[in-house]
Amino acid sequence: MGSFLQTRTPFTVLPTPLPQDQQSSADNAFFTDSSTCDLLAVMDACLHNAYDVPRAKEIFEEMRTKKNSDLHPRLYNTFLQAYLQLATTNEPHKKALWMEDFWDLFDVMESGSEAVNPTAGTYTLALLAWMRFSAEDSPTIVPGITQTTPTDLLRSVIDRQLSVTMVVSDRSIPSSEEAGKMIQLLSKAAVQLNLSKVVTELGQAEALGSRMDSVDSIPDVRPVTVQKKITNEDGTVSDSEESEIPFNLEVLRKHLAQVSLARRVLTDDVAARQKLLEESVYDVAVERLRRQAEIFQELGIDNKGYREPDLQQWLWDWHQKLQARLKEDIALVVQEENQPVPNKQATRIGPFVSLIKPEKLSLIAILEIMRMQGTGGVSEGMKTARALIVVGRAVEAEYKAEMCRKNNIAIPTNLGRAADKGYFSRLSYQDLHARRVTARKYMEDAEEWTSDWTQVVRVRVGSFLVDRLMEVAKVTRTATHKVTGELVTEEQPAFSHSYEYLRGYKLGVIKINPTVSERLAKDGLRETLHPRHLPMLVKPRPWLNYNEGGYMYNPSAAMRFKDSQEQQAYLKHASAQGNVELVFAGLDVLGSTPWQVNRRIFDVVLQVWNAGHRLGKLPPAVYDQPEPEKPEDMDTDPKARTVYLTRQRVWLQNKANNHSERCSVNYKIEIARAFLGDTIYLPHNLDFRGRAYPIPPHLNHIGDDLSRGLLLFAEAKPLGERGLRWLKIHLANLYGFDKATFDERVAFVHERLDEVYDSADHPLDGRGWWQKADDPWQCLAACMELKAALESPDPLAYECCFPVHQDGTCNGLQHYAALGGDARGAKQVNLDSADRPSDVYTYVANMVEKRILDDLEKGGNTKEVMTTVYGVTFIGAREQIERQLKDRGDVPYEDTFYASAYLAKKVLQCIGDLFQGAQDIMNWLTLSARLIAKSVPGDRVTDAMAFDTSRRGRAVTTLPTTRLRKEQMTAVVWTTPLGLPIVQPYRKTKRKQIMTSLQTVYISDPNAPAEVNAQKQASAFPPNFIHSLDATHMLLTALECRTQGLTFASVHDSYWTHPSSIDQMSEIIRDTFIALHSSDVLSRLESEFRERYKGYKVPLVSLQTNQMLRQLGADTFADAVVSVDDVTAEAAPSAGDFVPSTDWVEDEEDADDRMTEKEPKGSLRSTRRRPKVAQADGVGAGDEDQDDKVYQMPPNVLKGKFVNLTDLLPPLPPKGEFDVNKIKSSLYFFS
Repeated sequence: MGSFLQTRTPFTVLPTPLPQDQQSSADNAFFTDSSTCDLLAVMDACLHNAYDVPRAKEIFEEMRTKKNSDLHPRLYNTFLQAYLQLATTNEPHKKALWMEDFWDLFDVMESGSEAVNPTAGTYTLALLAWMRFSAEDSPTIVPGITQTTPTDLLRSVIDRQLSVTMVVSDRSIPSSEEAGKMIQLLSKAAVQLNLSKVVTELGQAEALGSRMDSVDSIPDVRPVTVQKKITNEDGTVSDSEESEIPFNLEVLRKHLAQVSLARRVLTDDVAARQKLLEESVYDVAVERLRRQAEIFQELGIDNKGYREPDLQQWLWDWHQKLQARLKEDIALVVQEENQPVPNKQATRIGPFVSLIKPEKLSLIAILEIMRMQGTGGVSEGMKTARALIVVGRAVEAEYKAEMCRKNNIAIPTNLGRAADKGYFSRLSYQDLHARRVTARKYMEDAEEWTSDWTQVVRVRVGSFLVDRLMEVAKVTRTATHKVTGELVTEEQPAFSHSYEYLRGYKLGVIKINPTVSERLAKDGLRETLHPRHLPMLVKPRPWLNYNEGGYMYNPSAAMRFKDSQEQQAYLKHASAQGNVELVFAGLDVLGSTPWQVNRRIFDVVLQVWNAGHRLGKLPPAVYDQPEPEKPEDMDTDPKARTVYLTRQRVWLQNKANNHSERCSVNYKIEIARAFLGDTIYLPHNLDFRGRAYPIPPHLNHIGDDLSRGLLLFAEAKPLGERGLRWLKIHLANLYGFDKATFDERVAFVHERLDEVYDSADHPLDGRGWWQKADDPWQCLAACMELKAALESPDPLAYECCFPVHQDGTCNGLQHYAALGGDARGAKQVNLDSADRPSDVYTYVANMVEKRILDDLEKGGNTKEVMTTVYGVTFIGAREQIERQLKDRGDVPYEDTFYASAYLAKKVLQCIGDLFQGAQDIMNWLTLSARLIAKSVPGDRVTDAMAFDTSRRGRAVTTLPTTRLRKEQMTAVVWTTPLGLPIVQPYRKTKRKQIMTSLQTVYISDPNAPAEVNAQKQASAFPPNFIHSLDATHMLLTALECRTQGLTFASVHDSYWTHPSSIDQMSEIIRDTFIALHSSDVLSRLESEFRERYKGYKVPLVSLQTNQMLRQLGADTFADAVVSVDDVTAEAAPSAGDFVPSTDWVEDEEDADDRMTEKEPKGSLRSTRRRPKVAQADGVGAGDEDQDDKVYQMPPNVLKGKFVNLTDLLPPLPPKGEFDVNKIKSSLYFFS
């Protein structure tokens, strides 16, 4: 592994995106603009079921004329299939016209004139067209339409080295009869061409196709039936002579019929069940709602006045009304859009809302809106813009899932064979790559072409559905009249639209009726759970590409792109080049870990849940915290009034949060209940930094304490002596006793075995020792497991499924200490050997306490931190400390912000003093990122200095504004040791206004490139880089554990396996960490920057802020001023033609660099200006007394001056003497 990691990692290099008003062929090849995405999406929707092929053809011809790079062979095949469908079924009277288009397009592909090569599916469609319209025995022959024969087609198939079997088994063949006829035609052609191997291959394909299913000869099981009820004319109900299958059994038989069919494609019954789970979710939801409505009607309680409001009944009522409304409105929309109105062509949504039946559209809208309740910081509601996008995206996902399910594609499952010989050799890597390319090619050929929708399309489709849902969804609400005391009943909308102020911004929100919200927290939520939110019953699809893997039929992406087109382009390109094979393999390992629901914990959780109590971090059914008392002097004392209103607002927010948490827990319990007794799997994907997360969001091991307590490994292993010891250590860790030695932790458990047994036997009516633990539900699960092991006949042979964790000690600082060779820091985070675990948290806390006492003696002001600028690290630290202070409750809420800011400053100062090596590396990373973000590609410098003509009407009193800021498009990109390209997505937000029937929605367009946010690029780079390293360490460990046969799961820097495997995994953790940091990570990063950004230029005007000068140093800046490239645009006027201002105002973004967190309203900081001192000579950036000054030179001196980025990159900080190999002897490195 060590030698593998030390080989040169291949970089994925793409051009920097151009500004929105610029275009080039290279830019278009990698970054598709919004207008092209819109055209592709419209073309896809128009081709589906031949909705509007002429319009799709018009768009297609235009894009072919422009030689657009987004046109793929599958798209050409889709048009061939559409032409064939029109000639055969839709418009047979125009078959000559459509077949002429068919063969013209086929000839284009065959000739290669448009650089699009035919696939096996292309020749399948050509053979079908020949059989239907050119064969002598065809009843619908079109004479003279083509000279191509089956012999010509077979010759082309062989010349292109395509599989003949794939041709005769393509998804486009509609019947077995045509498949058999095609085999006969090709066999005859093969004989003529003397291709004996092809004849044999076709004979084998025919034999395989005629094989009977093993279940076909078995008689059907006779179903249990009940007498059918009939209603007589007088209204009475009696038994009919006929019988019917009970509802549940009928649904089961429907599903099992599909299982029998699925066996022909998928050899595993569980795989078929997974398919049913994914494909029939909406159908089953409708069946369940319909049957419940029928039961209420049979019992005579369908009148709403006789029973409590029921969530399922409401859903059924809304669904019936909404689907009827959608049928009418979609027909009207299609009719209106077919009218010739050229100026509205771009906004048509008819093709998109016609992709899915109204029945499914209705349920998607209802379930997605219900699922979003309480999100985005909106109590009992959601943000309008987000809701519309989510509903539109759900429609898009269902359409694509339907296209996947349509073809019954077998899923490749044998990509992990490299694990037998290990992953870390060139031969294994090449074998893994070859397997993945083969499987990916098979999947692509088998699936139909579809296009991604733009945000605008999603918003419009979402608005169309949500608007109609809000109109038809009603509930009956009953309340007591405040004056008369009588019960008042009225019908109210289930959803309403309003505006709220959130963090100072006016936002449109969709609110849920309080009656619905209350029922949502009580009733079962099975109907609102989509398969993409659920675990899987089979191992996930292996990751074959950046967008192929995970769920079998619901599309997923290997990375959560955060609406960044650049990230997607990099991963797509890296995947095509074969640079990320080990990353995909690592995701496959994580997803293939089998899990099960812990029945013992589930029973306790369900009992607590149904009782509605607060216990073990479970929120109560009714919020149990007292409301703040109104002070008597509230009307006379402004401060008392402010404090009361603040506490009242916090109480209301906490009450709303309790309801949201209750709904979240409800999801977890419902999912756990649904999968009791099953083996489940959690497909994984990555965030943009390379960290792995389970795709199912509700119940997974990366979730909260409850989620982890509910999960066990599905595979059991004998405990053994070491495993029993580690189980006890793990129990002590979960309780919170994790700073002692291992022996002391074992003794801690031995001394409390009575409490452990009491917790396991009497979790709710005992002494409740487990409830005081840091992680109570996991602690209870460990108590039950330890008791079961100790009471078994042979505790060492006890089959244990319980996962035991190994956690890093402040893992980010561990990586910093290893990167910098920091011996002092290494001891503090357990990289070096020691008799006891080092407690860095207590050490830093003592340092902070001493400094606080010093400040108290000096009479310091806690608000002084607001004048100090910090980056993301400070903001995150302050927020964490603020949450802790609120939980403690000993600091008034109104003081927690300033107290947490003060403490965060002290904590970071102490960490910086203790880990000086980490601070030096962090400074190097920050400065490098800032320089990169300020740079411009060398070929764009001339354009950058051109004057911006978009700003007109301004008086020319200062230097004209150039395009420089618009051209600063360079994001920080680096490559992990496993070849994964990481692209920081931080760019300035550009929003697009969209008019909807609900409100005007402003959305960010990921396809519209914007300038980078230099401040965020710089401040976020150190933590993101460290996260990419810990993600690499985790994936290396996962791959090596698979090679050695260990079960493995992870939560970032917490690694899980069976207790008996902990010693083996601990050794692997150390080996992979040593191998990673022995590959000289920082030197490789510096080399990559110098290679990736070679030729990039930094404008000198971007270097003159005080922060940049202080980091660069005076000498570096002085050298830069002397040795520069003068690349001022030739067409630009000279500086002498303008009158320079007397006070050159600082760059807007440089001003932003000094404020990384919002100031309180009315703060002096938000209005004051820093002094500006222009200095032409003697920059003096190192003078600490001048930190508040912005060192400037006259504008005509720096105008048009650029310096090479690679000349400005600072040298790496010197590395210390710590030997990373010492980690092998550290007991507490991960513990």
